[in-house]
Amino acid sequence: MIPIWIYAVVAGIVISALMAIKTGREERQVEMESIEREGEIYLKRLEHEKEKREELKATGE
Repeated sequence: MIPIWIYAVVAGIVISALMAIKTGREERQVEMESIEREGEIYLKRLEHEKEKREELKATGE
């Protein structure tokens, strides 16, 4: 017969593994959202710089 504390240890290991997987997924999602925001900011900055160059080119001609 297996002692009850072994069941408790196995249950703890399983719960820890599930929590680690859940936390990893959440961290990846937050990281991807952050990367997307940074990309959007970068693209807006590029568009703004392009507009500035076009305005300078139009007024310089």
